[in-house]
Amino acid sequence: MAEQGTGQTGTLANLLQPKTLLDTLRRSDIALGLGVVAILVILIIPLPPWLLDIALALSFTFAVLVLMTSLFIEKALDFSAFPTVLLIATLLRLSLNLASTRLILSNGNEGTDAAGEVIQAFGGFIMQGNFVIGIIVFAILVIVNFIVITKGAGRIAEVTARFSLDSMPGKQMAIDADLSSGLIDEQEAKRRRQELEDESNFFGAMDGAAKFVRGDAIAGLLITFINVIGGMIIGMAQQNMAFTEAAQTYTLLTVGDGLVTQIPALVVSTGAGLLISKSTEKGSADKALFGQLGGHPRALGVAAFLTALLALLPGLPFIPFMLLSAGAGTLAFFSYKRQQETTEAAGTAGEQGQVPAESGGQEGQGEESIADALAIDQVRLEMGYGLLTMVNREGARLTEQIRALRKQLAQEMGFVLPSVRIQDNLQLPANTYVIRIKEIEAARGDMQPNQLLVMDPGGKEIPLEGQKTTEPTFGLPAMWVEESQREEALFRGYTVVDPPTVITTHLTEVVKDNMAELLSYAETQKLLDELDRDQQKLVNDLIPSSISVGGLQRVLQNLLSERVSIRDLPSILEAVAEATGYTRNINMITEHVRSRLGRQICNDHTSEQGYIPIITLSPQWEQAFAESIVGDGEDKQLSMAPSKLQDFINQLKQTFERQAMMGELPVLLTSPGIRSYVRSIVERFRPQTAVLSQNEIHPRARIKTLGQI
Repeated sequence: MAEQGTGQTGTLANLLQPKTLLDTLRRSDIALGLGVVAILVILIIPLPPWLLDIALALSFTFAVLVLMTSLFIEKALDFSAFPTVLLIATLLRLSLNLASTRLILSNGNEGTDAAGEVIQAFGGFIMQGNFVIGIIVFAILVIVNFIVITKGAGRIAEVTARFSLDSMPGKQMAIDADLSSGLIDEQEAKRRRQELEDESNFFGAMDGAAKFVRGDAIAGLLITFINVIGGMIIGMAQQNMAFTEAAQTYTLLTVGDGLVTQIPALVVSTGAGLLISKSTEKGSADKALFGQLGGHPRALGVAAFLTALLALLPGLPFIPFMLLSAGAGTLAFFSYKRQQETTEAAGTAGEQGQVPAESGGQEGQGEESIADALAIDQVRLEMGYGLLTMVNREGARLTEQIRALRKQLAQEMGFVLPSVRIQDNLQLPANTYVIRIKEIEAARGDMQPNQLLVMDPGGKEIPLEGQKTTEPTFGLPAMWVEESQREEALFRGYTVVDPPTVITTHLTEVVKDNMAELLSYAETQKLLDELDRDQQKLVNDLIPSSISVGGLQRVLQNLLSERVSIRDLPSILEAVAEATGYTRNINMITEHVRSRLGRQICNDHTSEQGYIPIITLSPQWEQAFAESIVGDGEDKQLSMAPSKLQDFINQLKQTFERQAMMGELPVLLTSPGIRSYVRSIVERFRPQTAVLSQNEIHPRARIKTLGQI
């Protein structure tokens, strides 16, 4: 116990050492806590006059600091702590009011310096020996602060807070759209969302903080009235003072006290008004004020002319109005001259093909708008106004699913999906969306944003209450039902999908169908640049000596058009290097690459049972296709009679539809020489059917022949 007590005493002694105490006070949190405690102490413990003078001077300095900070900040959120500062300033003034009241009522009979020299100076200077003047000035200050500045600032804060809250969903949707389109990254989106949240919280807090100033003004008025009445009663009843002496002394002290506290309150209220009124402006107040008010020479010229007319009117003083007229005219002249110089500089730069950054001229804006008009969105999702709620809906937000889609395609196909721009289109029906690939409509569908899409895997009729429709991606029969029927639909074994997932699935299939077109030259070069350093030697040996970037792009496009993943780009480059040793034909290079990717292709088409279901071509059809290939070298093409092609198409349709009814999704197996030509026919009427050559079947792959054409 003795050791414990000694340790505690030693710790307390260490804290009370000058150096440790100074370090403690340097911490902002401790300093703020001690300051608030000091304000609360003033409410309880009487202050001597000299300490009250210091506290009043501190209140003045603090108010001026708040006003200057409000003037010089760039935007309102830079002073987001203003509501807290306003509360502390109000509490400080009220505590000083109470301290001065205690001194006035207890020592007022000793003279006008009973409450300190600051109150005496304000009372004597402003009242000029007449307490009626002091009362009138004090009343005017209270009216200006309470009725004009505080009420106006409070109204602006209330309206701004309401509009800021109402506009949050639209602003959040704009941020999500910019993020999905790739205009900003995730960090910038987080920063903008945080700034949006801070802005809403700030204006909401300012709406409440305005009540502090209003209450302060009312409290100051009541305290002054109580002090005058109470002081005169104490002076005459307890101190035996004459009525005139008591009225003069206590009124001077009370009004002086009211002025000392109301002037800082007026200064802080003005700062609040400046801060809340510049919520839509960026830059300090002087730039906004002088840049906008003094930037129009014609307005200054008219003001100078009217002021000169007032100077010439009989009875009005000539010199003040004429000096103001001359000043306004001078400002108008220099402002006009500055505009002329800017216009000439813009014209000179325009002749040289340049537009200066300061001018922001119409030429630059015109060129920029033309450039914007020429830009093409690779992938764009246009939505009717009734579907916009899905962009910002909690839980299943469409933008988050699209970001997940981009990541999924990169992992599965090795293809980096360009940024998807989400845009509203008022020309569309309310519940319609359109998917555009390079500005061309690729697909569209209709949604019910507040309902669920239910589908029967067996294609049977759905016995639920709802609106019958067709699933937009695969054309399956479906039904829109209410959210309350979700559990019943799942219990019946139906597939239940929410609207954002329907759109994402549709977008996925459209993108997969157009991946070849979306893989640009720049994206191909980017894929090469992002390869590991170990693979760069292969790239340098292959490009451009054996094949160009454009040729490699066509090879990759051929693979993507049949939904073959290009994620294993090093193996593709090795296969290209092998093929370019004996041919420059892009189709032959592609076939060789496919044979090298046989293991991957077989894995993609292996069923859940562990085998590849195949349908082969009969020897007759193999020979027919081989004999229909005409031309030499790289100019070979398929030339088969239309009637024979139609016969082949009918047989293939019947065979594959029969297997589909049995639950199988087979691939068509051909010989290597005719595979690409057979695929060119099949993709026109059954693009989802995979066509493989015998060289692409991996030796370890299990196959099951389901039939023959």
